[in-house]
Amino acid sequence: MQKHEDSKTPSLAIVVTKGSLDWAYPPFILASTAAALGWEVELFFTFYGLSLLKEDLDLTITPMGNTAMPMKMPFGPNWFQDINWNIPNAMATNMPGFEKMATSLMKQTIKNNGVASISELRELSLEAGVKMVACQMTVELFGWDTDEFIPEVADWVGAASFLPTAQKSDVTLFI
Repeated sequence: MQKHEDSKTPSLAIVVTKGSLDWAYPPFILASTAAALGWEVELFFTFYGLSLLKEDLDLTITPMGNTAMPMKMPFGPNWFQDINWNIPNAMATNMPGFEKMATSLMKQTIKNNGVASISELRELSLEAGVKMVACQMTVELFGWDTDEFIPEVADWVGAASFLPTAQKSDVTLFI
């Protein structure tokens, strides 16, 4: 039994449900890292997570969905960049253009820190053999066309087709 365990390739299954810039990083970082370690990885994109498989990625952050999200300024003197600008949700909802401004600041912070873009992480994941499947029911529900998505989508399936993969995986995550 030990010999079998030692020879088994670890596996990771992730259900990807969020399609914003801030929520796109966790599944792609985990998937690309696991694949680089030799794991078998499958991502199931459903609901808003499906937008991460679209050819054209125009992602924004969701400050309203994350009250713990600190805002750091990607410019100015160090003392200014070190301040955590915790902006209350009430203010963010009443401030026109806040999401666009916050997205712009986050993209600049990502660039300043040399962090890969979502497009780059998605490409790295694909190159490492990560299998990306799309929820067919959600595609139909939202009235999308499969031509809007990257050609590397491995399959268009329902939850019933993905659940056996999740059941057999060593690690299964819902993001």
